[in-house]
Amino acid sequence: MKLDAHILVVDDDASQREELAGFLADLGAEVREASDGREALESILRHAPDLCITDFRMPRMDGGELLHEIRQVNPDIGVILVTAYGNVEGAVACLKDGAAEYLLKPLDLDEVEHIVRKLLDARQLRRENRDLKERLSRVESVPGIVTAGGAMTPVLSMVARVARSTASVLLQGESGTGKELVARAIHSAGARSDAPFVAVNAGALSRHLLESELFGHEKGAFTGADRPREGRFQAAEGGTLFLDEIGDLPQELQVKLLRALQERTIERVGSNRPVPVDVRVVAATHRDLALEIREGRFREDLYYRLAVVSVDLPPLRSRKADIPLLVDHFLHKHRADLDGSPAALSREAMDLLIAYDFPGNVRELENIVRRGMVLARGDQITVDDLPASVLVSRNETGAESAAGETLPGRMAALEKEAIQEALAQEKGVIVRAAHRLGISERALRYKAEKYELKS
Repeated sequence: MKLDAHILVVDDDASQREELAGFLADLGAEVREASDGREALESILRHAPDLCITDFRMPRMDGGELLHEIRQVNPDIGVILVTAYGNVEGAVACLKDGAAEYLLKPLDLDEVEHIVRKLLDARQLRRENRDLKERLSRVESVPGIVTAGGAMTPVLSMVARVARSTASVLLQGESGTGKELVARAIHSAGARSDAPFVAVNAGALSRHLLESELFGHEKGAFTGADRPREGRFQAAEGGTLFLDEIGDLPQELQVKLLRALQERTIERVGSNRPVPVDVRVVAATHRDLALEIREGRFREDLYYRLAVVSVDLPPLRSRKADIPLLVDHFLHKHRADLDGSPAALSREAMDLLIAYDFPGNVRELENIVRRGMVLARGDQITVDDLPASVLVSRNETGAESAAGETLPGRMAALEKEAIQEALAQEKGVIVRAAHRLGISERALRYKAEKYELKS
């Protein structure tokens, strides 16, 4: 594959400099040469290369000094130091100062090509992430939710609107789609943000433990109840109570919860004294509650109490454009716990993740990124660090061909997907879809025709 990059080669030995420059030019790179550090710095100020390969020992300004100057002028330029065996210690010290890599003389040209391609891929990935973050900054956003818009746009809009009210909200979506994160966003954006946010999982406890967890109990209410205890309703007083997996709530507790929502009072286990409570309830489930109601497992009256506002969270397979942003978010999130872990994915690994269907949604993606950070042997997470489920998916879906796509092709695919989503959400109305995308109606008509999309 052609090496599409601008590379500066710096060496006071003309024969070695010309040999390396010729090799890189044969690979397709645009190459400039400099005989020492000062000449190299002048060239960098004029042309700003993608990569600088410099000898360590040179007159006037050596490779270490040149590295320092490049860090000041343009830290985005990758620097590779070329050194003799006896100067390895100095080259390693330069790695701590920001050098990307070092090579030993005599140069192994296959190794040169491998390292150059690796560094250029990492640089391109950083650029793509910056571009995606710029797109994100132009989308209506909710603190804590990482997305470039698309299928998440209606969710963001709904969160912003319901946060201002105290109405009960029901969040529906597959496991791992981030329902608790959205619940916390609703709480944080509302008038109750200074009060507690309390979460309880209705599917994680037995019926008796769950009743005590929700409503509290009096001393002696059951074996082991050696002192009174307040429940989650009282703990969330004035704030938000998040009831996760509400579809798993036992039917006898559904009655008690319905009464608490209707009367805004609770009764502790072992007591018949009503206790007033003031909480905003946000519930969540991965189950189809309409089916649960038809089959008699969930009360219809409780459903309507909980679903004053209903929000459907899309699965990650419908949010392909968000995957690079989420990967970057998880890399930064876990770097403090995994010191020295890689800060990027290889392009091939990213392509496989974008092609994967993620049955476990965002939670599965986070686990995959964290696993890759633990297993990676270099400064990038590669295909070898991905789990078997992703690699099997590559063979089933033909992701191998996607991994070889050009950057323009990948960006065009993302653009087409975003336009398709906007047209679907606006029922094919060009004017509204263009407004949603932040482009002119004329530009959208042109792009729709280009991608053969019908309004």
